Amino acid sequence: MKSMIAVLFATLALALGGCQKPEDKRIGPAEQAGREIDKAASEAGKKLDQAASKAEEKLGQAGEKLDQAAQQAGEKLNKATEKLGEKVEQAGKGIQESAREARKEKN
Repeated sequence: MKSMIAVLFATLALALGGCQKPEDKRIGPAEQAGREIDKAASEAGKKLDQAASKAEEKLGQAGEKLDQAAQQAGEKLNKATEKLGEKVEQAGKGIQESAREARKEKN
């Protein structure tokens, strides 16, 4: 029974395969133009993909450079803030010393 079903399917496949008419080797101008348009569109799509990949890579590099610049700016700002704090502290000590001397002179 199984072999009969297999033979039936094989016969059916051969019969359907034989029913298809062969492709016409002649191509008309509209068909040729359509193929050229398809080819051009495919090439354009590939070039757009390549351009997008390059742009993405460049944006990534730019982002990394911005991160580095921001980090360096932050470090410089921290150093400047520390120096400013030291100067303010020195000024405060000077003011305190002046106030002490002024009190001594008053007394």
